Amino acid sequence: MSNVYKTYDYSQIPITQLRDKDRENLSKIANFTIRNLCENNNSNLLIFSQQLDIHHDGIADSYIFTMDNQKLQTGDLLGFIGINDSQITISTRFSKNDIEDYFLHYMLQKVFHINLLDLQHSISNDRIFDFLTYMFPFYLKRALKQGLYKKYTTKNCNNINVKGTINISNHIKNNTPFTGKIAYRIKEYNCDNDLTQLIRHTIEYIRDSYMSAILQTDADTVAYVSQICNATPSYDKRALNNILIKNRNPIFHPYYTEYRILQKLCIQILCHKRLKYGVDNNRIYGLLFSGSWLWEEFIHKTILKECGFSHPQNRARKGGIYLFNKNEADINFVVSRCKRYPDYFKENFILDAKYKHLDNNRIDRNDMHQIISYMHVEKANIGGFIYPKSTMDIMVTKLGDLRGFGGVIYNIGVPIPQEKETYAMFSLEMTNIQEELKRKILDLS
Repeated sequence: MSNVYKTYDYSQIPITQLRDKDRENLSKIANFTIRNLCENNNSNLLIFSQQLDIHHDGIADSYIFTMDNQKLQTGDLLGFIGINDSQITISTRFSKNDIEDYFLHYMLQKVFHINLLDLQHSISNDRIFDFLTYMFPFYLKRALKQGLYKKYTTKNCNNINVKGTINISNHIKNNTPFTGKIAYRIKEYNCDNDLTQLIRHTIEYIRDSYMSAILQTDADTVAYVSQICNATPSYDKRALNNILIKNRNPIFHPYYTEYRILQKLCIQILCHKRLKYGVDNNRIYGLLFSGSWLWEEFIHKTILKECGFSHPQNRARKGGIYLFNKNEADINFVVSRCKRYPDYFKENFILDAKYKHLDNNRIDRNDMHQIISYMHVEKANIGGFIYPKSTMDIMVTKLGDLRGFGGVIYNIGVPIPQEKETYAMFSLEMTNIQEELKRKILDLS
């Protein structure tokens, strides 16, 4: 029977609370970076953000948790991870109790554009993989915007219109005595293939679950679901195992790039019970979110975008700032090495998102140096940090006036409700906080 330990980000579990067997199992995950685990082909472990190095903020080289002789220490990662029959659930430090984590659900709703309030909001072991279903419409839409996935498939035919290679064994089997038909194989470039069938099986699985409403969150989702169903006339519920086997290898296609994450997501949704309760030795499985990445995306989508801030995209090389004037340095050097990507900036304001504890206004020296550098290069008069906090008042703290070229640095604390009885009440309070915070940030500008 699985043993589940529940904890929070940036928290500790005394080593004495772990069973000897669990300590042995979890030591195989502990002190390994996310990059290490991903490179070791742990296909049953899904981590968001998928682009781990997108912000050069060390996410890929951070640990899910560390262990020594005294304690198990968690960090930035949220969600669920296990090996063999030992499992850990990591909630946000703002969750009300061990069952509900409204804040994590709320960030996921905003980042992945989920517009439902009547879904389950538990982060218990039995529900953790439902987060996968939350994200299905988001990645379905991203993939289908590239068009329906097409590939060559082999089709067996038996008629008089021979177009491909004659299938001698089938011809003898099906057309003896000769009836005028010819058995043959033909390769067709079509949409009814192993990958679209996998997506169709996922759609039907969700339709039969209590989360079926997720397929009707908006008009685009409804349209894309219909498009997949129309493109897969050969769908057969009994063929699921065969379809999963055919999708064991991830797709690599220069055009259909968004389908790779959708493929993995579908496999996780369809196999989640097996992932949790399988018996493969030393099998690492789970679903993890970077708290820093979620917080950064959440703040932009709910607050800063409406305040006029840009949110650079490191991996896409969009929206960054240059350290040197282009006309005063070698352009190749400037573009490749001297472009930087603040979390958010606009004409006179640079902001850096921090998910870690900043309640005491003690800023890491490297973070402080970075924000001052950005302010200097952009000639910005205002800079600062924005972070989540547990006390229920918006804190805009002036850290000080910079010497030299001047400028002011602020620390902005965003309160996260913790005593709301329902998710709807939590969402309403968060909406009010967001509106007030927008006004305060605009006043600073």
